[in-house]
Amino acid sequence: MADTRIILAYRRGDGIVATARGERYKAAHQALAASGFRRGDDWVHHLPSTHQDISRTTVADLIRHARTRGVEVTTSSRRFLGDTVQDIAGLLPGRWNARVELYSHPVWQGDLVPWLWDGGELAHAVQHEPIPYAATLSDAVSGATLLLVERPGRRLGYLVGALAPESFEGGHGDQHAPHSIVLPPFADRAALMIMERYLPAYERAVHARRLAAVTEALDRIRAEHDIWTTTATSGRYSEATSTDSAALGKAAETFLNRARAEFLGVMQHAPALLDRYRPPATGWPEDARILTRLADTLIDAESVDEDTSLTRLERNARLWPAINTWLTHSEPFLRQARAAAPRRQHPRLAAAPPLRALPQGRHAPRR
Repeated sequence: MADTRIILAYRRGDGIVATARGERYKAAHQALAASGFRRGDDWVHHLPSTHQDISRTTVADLIRHARTRGVEVTTSSRRFLGDTVQDIAGLLPGRWNARVELYSHPVWQGDLVPWLWDGGELAHAVQHEPIPYAATLSDAVSGATLLLVERPGRRLGYLVGALAPESFEGGHGDQHAPHSIVLPPFADRAALMIMERYLPAYERAVHARRLAAVTEALDRIRAEHDIWTTTATSGRYSEATSTDSAALGKAAETFLNRARAEFLGVMQHAPALLDRYRPPATGWPEDARILTRLADTLIDAESVDEDTSLTRLERNARLWPAINTWLTHSEPFLRQARAAAPRRQHPRLAAAPPLRALPQGRHAPRR
């Protein structure tokens, strides 16, 4: 069997379309061109409008040209993935943008791995199974980007998972990642499963991942602060050698540099968590005042971090009051985070409302 193939499928408005997969995908493109197919802007090949009703002669011609180039021609058991994802996007709450990406060369699908945020079958499929193409579903409001592929080894059905939000700096191997689910080959049922099963699980995973990022950053800052405090008060390093004022000053600068670097993660993830908090609905309504103070410190810290007139040492020193406030009041923040965690939802037959917005901070990396 040839290691490069042409896959034929049916697409609304175009009739038969073709995609190529394999290390010799360029040879497949040559065979398609020789038999009358034209490549569109999306790199999907189709017949000109006058040939939408593809004939047996055209197919036989394609097979002949492909065979001479060592390329196999196969027919998909599913309709073109672009039609499916467009139908699903139209049924989901909010405004979702659908897009198909081709992985003509086998190594190209590997570009997905660092950003794949999944703890289920989809992650295994992307890493170990041939994926000729995939579809993304992106919601600008929530920041969610879902990945949908044809389920490998099956004639019908799909897998849907997610790519990591931009602020997570990748998702491969993340223990908080949601698990992909299997979707049926019907757009209405697939959309319903995404609304009622996958998106609630995704939202819970985002909340847990953000909370873990803030908690871990504060823990690292606290550990560094404990070391610095011990050094400053004792006048000695851990190896019991005496310290002079210059050495202490250098140690303070090092500590503040590390604290600022960690606190950027708090600035990135905490605002979205604070936006969910509703202290009056919890057993600690008095936390509202503290949470307001924490939110204000983030605004102050952002303005300090953006002040280009400050030296690095000045910027770090002026950030310390905000960092110290978060260390002092981390417990109310954490218990309100646990209270605000999205709950599991019972299946609903009606369409779900749009997801809440998850604000992205300034420090999010851009793919």
